[in-house]
Amino acid sequence: MPSTFLVTGATRGIGLEFARQLSQRGDDVLATARDPKNAGELTSFRLSIGGLDVSDPISIEGLTEALAGRPIDVLINNAGVGSPTKSINDCTADELQRVFMINSVAPMLVAKAVLPSLRLGSRKLIVNISSQLASITNNTGGSSYAYRASKTALNQLNKSLANELGPEGFTCVVVHPGWVRTDMGGANAPIVPADSVKLLLKLIDALTPADNGKFFNNDGTVLPW
Repeated sequence: MPSTFLVTGATRGIGLEFARQLSQRGDDVLATARDPKNAGELTSFRLSIGGLDVSDPISIEGLTEALAGRPIDVLINNAGVGSPTKSINDCTADELQRVFMINSVAPMLVAKAVLPSLRLGSRKLIVNISSQLASITNNTGGSSYAYRASKTALNQLNKSLANELGPEGFTCVVVHPGWVRTDMGGANAPIVPADSVKLLLKLIDALTPADNGKFFNNDGTVLPW
């Protein structure tokens, strides 16, 4: 039975591929873009496109009204941003705040805004796209200060969300998509978006409330915090 998905950051990379594969298999997809009128390839898919700027809390709050009464089965918080903070010398307050806003704060504000619609849905599933770089256990090389820390914060926020919403039957997870060949991942990344999303959808389709709060690799194995 088709499900209704909301995918953020859907105009390129992993988000665009989620929109493509979900629409091709017959799911009902609401894909968000900062500027729906200039959504590029996304406009060729059979789906709905909504405006959303994840760097703007007011734009995020507008989701609640825009979705009023519409059930959403699965929220995929995909929108994210990289950062050039390779060294402590690259870290500035503005850069850290920018990256944390988009990678950590925005996914929680989106979940909050979409929560009334998720409560109407059948799966009650929140999937936050994280990264293996968020793992404190596996951080043996340093670098990527802002990106690592923002995704670690996302993991912690997801864990609290899982604890709060679990009793309602929600499943809230963080997932690592792999090192993917996108604008953010770069040309040397070994995985193309199509293969990453194929793996992620296999994982997402199999998730149950028993998985609530977990941190998954794209192959379904559990990653260390």
